[in-house]
Amino acid sequence: MHDTMRPHMLLGKILVLIPILLVAYQFYRGFKKTMHSFEKDGAALGRVSDEFVRALFGVMGHLAKTDGRVTEDEIRAARLIMHRLGLSPAQVRRAIGWFDDGKRPGFPLVQTLREARRVHGRSPQRRTLFLRLLLEVVLAKDSLSTSERAHIWTVCTELDIGRVELAQLEAMIRAQKGFKRSPAGDADAARVRGAYEALGVSPDVSNDDIKKAYRRLMNKNHPDKIAGSNPEAEVIAEAERRTREVRGAYEMLKARRSIR
Repeated sequence: MHDTMRPHMLLGKILVLIPILLVAYQFYRGFKKTMHSFEKDGAALGRVSDEFVRALFGVMGHLAKTDGRVTEDEIRAARLIMHRLGLSPAQVRRAIGWFDDGKRPGFPLVQTLREARRVHGRSPQRRTLFLRLLLEVVLAKDSLSTSERAHIWTVCTELDIGRVELAQLEAMIRAQKGFKRSPAGDADAARVRGAYEALGVSPDVSNDDIKKAYRRLMNKNHPDKIAGSNPEAEVIAEAERRTREVRGAYEMLKARRSIR
């Protein structure tokens, strides 16, 4: 009798697993779609409006302050987003001011989100981008408090973003965070540091400063610029090597920072 029950038990387990596998497959499809949209975000980052930036950094400051303290990791992540958005020095100062406004008691979270929804309500991609950038800051630390998760869900509710999409975004950002801490992530970070060094700039400069450094170095090192002085072959070879290095460094930072 025991042996005859085993096929029934196995069938029962299979029937239980089928809906779980279907849900997992749907999640995977959504996860792949989210990842694909992340790869295309460079252009989207370059077209955000002042209203988007104001709402983003106000809500960002509010979420960062929810647990009572804004960490250095959160501040660093917010600064990185300012650079990726290509904000000018004046715009960065305004963004910092909006971030500080969000930290103050009485910040109108729901009202701010509804205004952002009114401005970008016809663009689901822009609303998803808004949430993604917020998550990049609040997930800069290792764990989230219950109150922080409640505030994040308020953001999702007001922007009409469901729990599955939220889970996909969080999983993607945590995966990227894990990559940065891996040996491959360390190597990638070293390449980025090398790109800044090749252009002779620091990571905290503006996108305009990176463009200026690139143009200056290309003007200085391009072989065509020194051809008139009949240089030695070694000098030309070094100019060509330096030109490739500068161009490669700029292309890397251009992609990483969405430089237009």
